[in-house]
Amino acid sequence: MTKLSLTTGQKALDLCCGTGDWTIDLAKTVGSTGKVVGLDFSKNMLEIANKKIKQAKVDKQTTLIQGDAMALPFEDNTFDLVSIGFGLRNVPDASQVLEEMKRVVKPEGMVACLETSQPENKLIYPFWSLYFKLVPIIAKFKHNDRKDYIYLQQTTQQFVHVNELKQMFQKVGFVNTFYTTFMFGACALHIGYKQK
Repeated sequence: MTKLSLTTGQKALDLCCGTGDWTIDLAKTVGSTGKVVGLDFSKNMLEIANKKIKQAKVDKQTTLIQGDAMALPFEDNTFDLVSIGFGLRNVPDASQVLEEMKRVVKPEGMVACLETSQPENKLIYPFWSLYFKLVPIIAKFKHNDRKDYIYLQQTTQQFVHVNELKQMFQKVGFVNTFYTTFMFGACALHIGYKQK
């Protein structure tokens, strides 16, 4: 959250909000005078998010909507910040989602994408790869279900690399784009701004 330029009273949109963790953090940041909308395709995820939002006592400034990130039901230039966390790799057309994010963010507004990534460091990569091979096996013994972890591994490996995602941001028209990696490159936060 410290990397996001969001302040009290502003409006934010959290795409693919899932169970609402990032949505809650955004709602706490904007406070009671701000507004946060969480959008997700899954009704089940939104039901969980709704409970968590009420428990966090940020339901007054938070609205949840079931919808499609590729066709956002909002007017142009509506939000100060549009974010997507661990969802861009799961949509059918990531470029279309970025276009929609650009459309609904205000001029000079920020767009942020937190996503899994593949480490660029050749010394770290083998350990990252081993981790993704072991987690589904461990999950099978612990939870008797490993398909979610296999899906995570597959979508992470199939998704674009950090530099390619930065180029996608630029191709859509975002300016001052950059990314920061975390966890030795296993995760990356991309940020871009809409021009005036």
